[in-house]
Amino acid sequence: MVNSSPNSILLSADGTPLKKSLSRSLRQQKIRALLLISPLLIFILVAFIMPIVSMLSRSVENDLVSQTLPATVSAIQSWDALSGELPDELVYKAFAQDIQNAAKAKVHTKVALRLNYEKSGIASLFKKTARKAKKWDIETDGPFKEKLIKVHKGWGEVEVWQTIKTHSPRYTSGYFLNAIDMRKTAEGADFQPEDKTILIKLFQRTLVMSLIITFSCILLGYPVAWLLANLPMRQANLLMILVLLPFWTSLLVRTSAWKVMLQQQGVINDILVQLSLVSDDARLIMINNEIGTFVAMTHILLSFMIFPLYSVMQTIPPSYLRAAKSLGATNWTAFWRVYFPQSIPGIGAGSILVFILAIGYYITPEIVGGTKGVFISNRIAYHILKSLNWGLAAALGTILLVAVLILYWTCLLYTSPSPRDGLLSRMPSS
Repeated sequence: MVNSSPNSILLSADGTPLKKSLSRSLRQQKIRALLLISPLLIFILVAFIMPIVSMLSRSVENDLVSQTLPATVSAIQSWDALSGELPDELVYKAFAQDIQNAAKAKVHTKVALRLNYEKSGIASLFKKTARKAKKWDIETDGPFKEKLIKVHKGWGEVEVWQTIKTHSPRYTSGYFLNAIDMRKTAEGADFQPEDKTILIKLFQRTLVMSLIITFSCILLGYPVAWLLANLPMRQANLLMILVLLPFWTSLLVRTSAWKVMLQQQGVINDILVQLSLVSDDARLIMINNEIGTFVAMTHILLSFMIFPLYSVMQTIPPSYLRAAKSLGATNWTAFWRVYFPQSIPGIGAGSILVFILAIGYYITPEIVGGTKGVFISNRIAYHILKSLNWGLAAALGTILLVAVLILYWTCLLYTSPSPRDGLLSRMPSS
């Protein structure tokens, strides 16, 4: 029923105001849509968001020292770490109590490993002291300063106690400092010794190599994508099968195959020797270095560049090029002024995909890169699987994530405008 008076309210068939009825219907549709996508949202939360949050928290968490040595952490706060003198007896007694409790609970090795990341030798110092501390009577034995120094002379070194105090807070920036070849000391942030400065070099190598691999994939993938988009259907399907063929082979098999082919006695060097391009005693070294990593990863990631390019090129009408040529444009001018601008979104999408995959690869660089071709991801895997320094691995992963997001945002900034809008903006107005 519709009331024709100016102040009337439109009603639905059941007498409810029409505006309220429409709002309720839209709300129900949104709830149904949310229920449909809720499994995907839960999966993303569990498999993607939560690991990232956990990684971010691990990069600053440092509660192991304060939980394992609570009395020591409390007593050592009054000690001046820059005085050059050892702590007083109160600190030594508190540590003796803490190390005894930690030894009985069998958790002393964890805190020893944590502090050993900052100063080599602390792990053995803690282990030897823990074995002796199990037999001590904290109330009657003492003085503990002399007792601990007698157990191990390391307790008479100021640097050991400085390390304990410096890394006693529950949250720390030490992992991020270590990730950029610095360290947290009693005096503040300081550079690592020259023999330990490797992470900045790995970051630089990872970024530069990933950019080079991405650029090479553009150069090699653009012509292939153009052929796929412009060849007759039969030939294009055959070429597409060849592009898809690498996906039917294991990544490990393909990487191992490149290791066989690139070695000095491998297939490529043998062909070059037979063609007299290189001498037999001067075979090229293409494995266990950056060349091996570049070749293998370009081959593996090339398909990820071709598919985004192909999907965009398929939408470009061939009539645009014919129109440009009919107006007097050369083949090159028609391509560069008409076709190429419309393919930029494909280049952007493919570059983002290839770069993100390249910057996080560690299997291929590990197999063919040796010590000169590994990426920062190999170092992250090392700290997670071998050294168990998860805090440093989390800090390295966080820095890598931030770098990828910045480059991702930059790439979107320059490729987000519609290519056809850009084409129309260059056309003269009537």
